[in-house]
Amino acid sequence: MIVRTLPRMPDDGELVERLRAGDEQAFVVLVGRYQPSMLRLARTFVPNAMVAEEVVQDSWLGVLRGIDRFEGRAPLKAWIFQIVVNRARSTGVREHRGAPDLGGTITVDPARFDSSGQWIAPPQHWSDRVVDRLFAEKAADRIHAALEELPPAQQQVVTLRDVEGLTSTVVCDVLQITEANQRVLLHRGRARLRQILEAEFGKL
Repeated sequence: MIVRTLPRMPDDGELVERLRAGDEQAFVVLVGRYQPSMLRLARTFVPNAMVAEEVVQDSWLGVLRGIDRFEGRAPLKAWIFQIVVNRARSTGVREHRGAPDLGGTITVDPARFDSSGQWIAPPQHWSDRVVDRLFAEKAADRIHAALEELPPAQQQVVTLRDVEGLTSTVVCDVLQITEANQRVLLHRGRARLRQILEAEFGKL
């Protein structure tokens, strides 16, 4: 019996070194690894997919130009996402003035909170309770659609935290927001997603 092993995928650190050495294939691998996530993030800042694609293309140019300055103090993914955010904001499509947008009014049933304002049953990461594969696929599709219904600031935080898996500290650095604002945006975004899922699938 012949056992075939899959080729080893290079980690980000290896790709950085190869890219610095002029290895074009390393760039191809990075694009394949991060392009979908970059488009998803850019789309939370700009009005349509075409502009998001332009932002991402410009961001890749920024990656190539700045790779020698990448110090590795944060994950490569976070550094790339920060470039995307900066490029998206610099398009001027949406102006960010004054206090950070905390996502509008609260859209959660007040009965979910106790007298002190704390959650009676806190929202959980949607995948923690989804175990049936067919349901999970349906839920995942609905969640991605629901994400686009969130206010932009909530969408950005939830995407980076729950879709891309970044830590709260990294998300604050990428979006240049405070930890307090990040918590509020994540709280409201998750609550809204849970509300949408419960309306469609029943109580989670």
